[in-house]
Amino acid sequence: MLTEAKIQEILSGLKEPFLHKTLGEINGIQEIKIKEEKNHVSVKVAIAKTGTAEQLQLQTEIVNKLKQAGAATVGIRFAELPEEELQKHRASIPEADKGLLSPGSKTTFIAIASGKGGVGKSTVSVNLAVSLARLGKKVGLIDADIYGFSVPDMMGITKRPQVRGERIIPVERFGVKVISMGFFVEDNAPIIWRGPMLGKMLNSFFNEVEWGDIDYLLLDLPPGTGDVALDVHSMLPSCKEIIVTTPHPTAAFVAARAGAMALRTEHEILGIVENMAYFESKKTGEKEYVFGKGGGDKLADELTTEVLGRLPLAQPDWNDYDFAPSIYQEDHETGKIYMSIAEKVVHLLDQK
Repeated sequence: MLTEAKIQEILSGLKEPFLHKTLGEINGIQEIKIKEEKNHVSVKVAIAKTGTAEQLQLQTEIVNKLKQAGAATVGIRFAELPEEELQKHRASIPEADKGLLSPGSKTTFIAIASGKGGVGKSTVSVNLAVSLARLGKKVGLIDADIYGFSVPDMMGITKRPQVRGERIIPVERFGVKVISMGFFVEDNAPIIWRGPMLGKMLNSFFNEVEWGDIDYLLLDLPPGTGDVALDVHSMLPSCKEIIVTTPHPTAAFVAARAGAMALRTEHEILGIVENMAYFESKKTGEKEYVFGKGGGDKLADELTTEVLGRLPLAQPDWNDYDFAPSIYQEDHETGKIYMSIAEKVVHLLDQK
């Protein structure tokens, strides 16, 4: 026959899903009742957050454990732990469990920036993210270009993030976890927020999204040096940056501003990606330098860094079944260049 002491012993060893301690350690077992004639056990359990998927998992575990111990039926009520009990145990949570922005976080942030729009920054962002995932890395991507969000469309994402409790679950495609303002806007409506509101949305992307254990979090920044770029620089003091430009001297000149901003805020520039570097004829193999030459090299010299890769003007292969209009396949010539850039990025970061 089950006793209160036996039930207490069984429940005390179960882990609370948010504080990473046992129910016994957090005084989470608030009530135990037994109806002997029906062999029915009812318990009241307190946890950090109720109404979540984690609560449902714990509920299933409790029911299974008590039935294995001899209970015919089990009733469970959940309550939230008192604030004083929460504070007592929050302080003991390892820094690594406190989110991407905690000092203990092992995630490397990589911002993809440009001085102006139209240079293919978002195309570079999505393909670099996918290439890093193809190398076996755990990758997240934030579409931080909040006014000009395009990442979901470029990657062919049609799903929306799910909400589990108070956490947002990012959408995964090609092995990359993705979050974008585009997921939260209906019918492509324009965004007319001011700077502080944009900063709050970015902060939510960092702190309220369930990223899990990721090696790299890429941020597709808006072009230029406006409010969002400033917020990123202040929120992420140890961020790395890749600057995207075209070979045109004017584009490189403008991109230098984004690079200078990164250096002033102590962000480390990993390198330059020169996009639309040339057009290669499929018939003759001849390269035409549509936007000129030298912009990437000049920018790299000015920012004391290197050119990570030069990308041609080319169209990815895609079909209606696996629609992703901006993602290059791994065996595509441009896809191979992206893989080379990803390998250089990993090598550079491994040396840090």
